[in-house]
Amino acid sequence: MTQPVTMAEVWRGPFLESVHSGHAVICDDTGQIIQSWGDPEAIVLPRSSSKMIQALPLIESGAAAANGLTSEHLALACASHNGAAIHTDRVQAWLQQIGKSDDDFLCGPQIPDDTAARNAMVKADSAPCQIHNNCSGKHTGFLTLAGHLGAGPDYIDPSHPVQRACLDAFERTTGETSPGFGIDGCSAPNYACTLHGMARAMAHFASADADSAEGQLRAAMTRHPDLVAGEGRACTRLMRAMDGKVAIKTGAEGFFIAILPEQRMGVALKISDGTTRASECAIAQILVKLGALDPNHPEALAFTNGPILNRRAVETGLLRAAPALL
Repeated sequence: MTQPVTMAEVWRGPFLESVHSGHAVICDDTGQIIQSWGDPEAIVLPRSSSKMIQALPLIESGAAAANGLTSEHLALACASHNGAAIHTDRVQAWLQQIGKSDDDFLCGPQIPDDTAARNAMVKADSAPCQIHNNCSGKHTGFLTLAGHLGAGPDYIDPSHPVQRACLDAFERTTGETSPGFGIDGCSAPNYACTLHGMARAMAHFASADADSAEGQLRAAMTRHPDLVAGEGRACTRLMRAMDGKVAIKTGAEGFFIAILPEQRMGVALKISDGTTRASECAIAQILVKLGALDPNHPEALAFTNGPILNRRAVETGLLRAAPALL
């Protein structure tokens, strides 16, 4: 089957009101497909779901060790954070550690998604800085790598040594030659591959030794789910619900990945219409299917069979996983 399949359904009372379709792949540690929905060879842009791949050169080059980076730094390098103080304070300290400032970033400013940080900014009538960008941890990693390589300041240029290293890591882990790239929301190149290739890369992370670069990044994500995303976010909530046994990461436009070390499997999925609520529902149900997430855990139920409330907090319907994923 190459057409997208229904992965999430919205019910209002007894009526099926909306459906979200997409593609998903589960790979084992040999890179072979265990199960797929839709078209596993669909060309995709994994967006922020590929941040752990982009962070590989930070470790493999020796830059992380040379700069004394901890698991918190590595988690932030993989993060799409909320811009809360726990994120920005750590990024600021990391910048100071490498002798850089907000002006060295090339990711652009972003209003924080964290309510407290956003409200404080509004009350102070202040503007967001680049440090508030959800990708500022990744970009601090880029700056750290650029400094270690003695490379220039335009670290987001596709021809820059940092991005060449990221492309090499991407093609090694996906097992594919990328057909090209798009420019991400943070201005860095985001390389394309097949959905199968992205699931293969996540299985590679899942089966890697604990002391490898992949193993260190995997452990950092599961050890610090609050740094990878933030309070209220699916990544943080579901990683906590799985007691740090699985690393998951969202990407813009309905992308999601999962790294399952115990099963030595990787998952990649893409919702065709780019809807985040559907990708969160689908990844949660696949994690349940693989035995990684307790189907009765409150967080599992919140995403796989979650109530839809109106403005009076009246339950009007459900967002639930489609039968194809059950």
